[in-house]
Amino acid sequence: MTDQVFLLPDLGEGLTEAEVVRWLVNEGDTVAVDQPVVEVETAKSLVEVPTPFAGRVAIRHAPEGGVLEVGKPLLTVGAVAPATPAETYREEERAGSGNVLIGYGTSAAPAPSGRRRRPSRA
Repeated sequence: MTDQVFLLPDLGEGLTEAEVVRWLVNEGDTVAVDQPVVEVETAKSLVEVPTPFAGRVAIRHAPEGGVLEVGKPLLTVGAVAPATPAETYREEERAGSGNVLIGYGTSAAPAPSGRRRRPSRA
């Protein structure tokens, strides 16, 4: 996957530019589709703009306080490198995969079986 450039979208009603008020992500952050990434102010309102791409933020094309024209680059999102098997294992281990061998890794006392043996009458 190559880098994807997110252009400042048309925010409606003939507006031609917007001011970057506050970035909600930093370069290097991982973003998901539809995640808000920036707050911009137009002549009419303050708007959170979501990204149409998922990946790692490579470049923020405007500083806070900067003005961008509609259709100019706002954000470049790059591919996220796939995790190595060792990283995946460590992440699952921290999360607790639930796959435990019987007798290993459990700290809780065994649950009672629910069946009780009646004492024999002699």
